[in-house]
Amino acid sequence: MSQTSPPPGLSRTLTFVLAFSCGAVVANLYYVQPLVGIVGPEIGLPTALVGLIVTLTQLGYAAGLLVLVPLGDQLENRRLVVVTLCCGVVALIGAALAPSAGLFLTASFLIGATSVSAQMMVPIAAHLTPERSRGRVVGNVMSGLLLGILLARPVGSLVAHALGWRAVFGLGAGLLAVLAVVLRLALPERRPAPGLRYGRLLLSLWPLLRGTRVLQRRALYHACLFASFSLFWTGAPILLSGPVFGLSQAGIALFALSGAAGALVAPLAGRLADRGYGRVVTGIALAWVAAAFLLARIGGHGSLASLVVAGIVLDSGVQANLVTGQRAIYTLGDAVRSRLNGLYMAIFFTGGALGSALTSPAMAWGGWNAVTWLGVAFPVAALLLFATEFWPVAVQPKPEPGSGAAGTRARP
Repeated sequence: MSQTSPPPGLSRTLTFVLAFSCGAVVANLYYVQPLVGIVGPEIGLPTALVGLIVTLTQLGYAAGLLVLVPLGDQLENRRLVVVTLCCGVVALIGAALAPSAGLFLTASFLIGATSVSAQMMVPIAAHLTPERSRGRVVGNVMSGLLLGILLARPVGSLVAHALGWRAVFGLGAGLLAVLAVVLRLALPERRPAPGLRYGRLLLSLWPLLRGTRVLQRRALYHACLFASFSLFWTGAPILLSGPVFGLSQAGIALFALSGAAGALVAPLAGRLADRGYGRVVTGIALAWVAAAFLLARIGGHGSLASLVVAGIVLDSGVQANLVTGQRAIYTLGDAVRSRLNGLYMAIFFTGGALGSALTSPAMAWGGWNAVTWLGVAFPVAALLLFATEFWPVAVQPKPEPGSGAAGTRARP
């Protein structure tokens, strides 16, 4: 399908396949997070360095977002997705069989880098969908991605408990291999129009970010929310396993499963964005996340029900903002869609990494109360930035020729 062909629309079956595939792929980033304590000793990694497993996985993902995802604006999309999935299979098998820390850490980085195939699929869904229903479809696909994030930790814990931690990576490799075959058969071809060579494609990322006001704002909003998301889901297991609740790993896994209900809001947010209510949804989502942490503060004093509701509210707000943000940047032009998506994801995942990094110091300094106040601060900062959207806007200069960002300085 050429880039200029009218989008034919996405069937429900293919929407489901893409949603499931995105969730299955992105889950590979999170399976290992609750397992580092048992993986480290077996591969000879000192306790003080086990955090490198998660760090290198996230760094690999950030690298893939900036180096691999932009290829969607240059190469045939179906082949790009399938090849990246196959490389992910090799990386997961490498992790499953790794006898040493060096090999396992290398595999972890490659798992992160190849997991960006999920972010190659979301723009495909947008390409194949008419603009009038793009928000709804992207919301459906992103529901699968968020479910993958939320379910990966409990699934990884349960599989490791039953079969050992190496089985988690082996089963992940098998699932990706099946998805590579399914997507090769199910996805239509999409060949982008001839454009920049790869080197110039990468060099265009900074001018594109600098000249795209919508991308800047949307990425910063979601970086704040994803920082709060990471704070909650990194800190909650520590709280739940402590003296206040005393939950087992199985109990913590069930708690994480309850939060997955928040993914159900994505299609609704997408439909509202399609009808022109993107700004309204954004404002509500930012306030919603702040409210979730106020509820979580109450839950920290012994109310498990309050914590469960807080998790659902938090995930609902994060998912709603993610979908409206992606819909906003996907309207900026087919020729730059993959690069916009890569930049958007890289920026907000940086926010998530910041939230994870701050969790342990916050818990050590002020306990769960410090975590919740920090969790409130991020969405409040985003709300203050969001309020400036309603200030009078001066006429903006035209973007630089050849940047592919024509018209992208419009307000979100």
